[in-house]
Amino acid sequence: MIYVGIDIAKETHVAAAVNTDGVIQLEPFAFQNNHDGFQLLKTNLETLNKNDLIIGLESTAHYAENVIFFLHSLGYRLAVINPVQTAAVRKTGIRKTKNDKIDSLLICKTMVLNAFHLYTENDVKTLQLKSFCRFRQNLKKSKARLKIQLTSYVDMIFPELQFFFKFGLHIRTCYELLKVYSSPDDIAALHLTKLSNLLSKASHGRFGKQDAKSLKSLAASSVGVKNTYISIQLTQTIF
Repeated sequence: MIYVGIDIAKETHVAAAVNTDGVIQLEPFAFQNNHDGFQLLKTNLETLNKNDLIIGLESTAHYAENVIFFLHSLGYRLAVINPVQTAAVRKTGIRKTKNDKIDSLLICKTMVLNAFHLYTENDVKTLQLKSFCRFRQNLKKSKARLKIQLTSYVDMIFPELQFFFKFGLHIRTCYELLKVYSSPDDIAALHLTKLSNLLSKASHGRFGKQDAKSLKSLAASSVGVKNTYISIQLTQTIF
């Protein structure tokens, strides 16, 4: 059996290969995280017997994903290595410092000495799903931060507005209003019919002329600060 270890980094990865007896089959070599680099990896792997190969990568962040997908598409067997195992093997050596070339061989040694999990088709699909879930989670966090920021801007420029809408600021009707008219002065100066039409359209008829009249009155008496820069920030936050 031949074990290929790949030390993953952001820009440059390092790969090496040893057999079961610890004899080096491929000296550690660096390859870039781009098309040419991946072709270099592919070319070097093709010098070995594919049926005897197991390629190991440490379980890292997203940096390893494109390497995994690339190798999986070529039909190679892939193993996930726990970094704790690699660290334990490193401690048994004389040299304790991290070195990319040494670490690629260390991953090979870890596979020889320890049990590992081979990637399956389901694992690859799960990896893709995890990426999508991370995106969704980050989007939710970003949305929550923006809502807090928007509330702080409204608190400064039009504090009464949050009590006008029954369900608070974060509804479509409020957003559609603030995207175009982000200050109390702008809202107070609006023609009643124009404001009424805007509210009615955005709320699908739930807000009408009487609501528009109340909002204009509220805007005209607002104690919010008159700051054009806050209005700009408010509008950009919604978009």
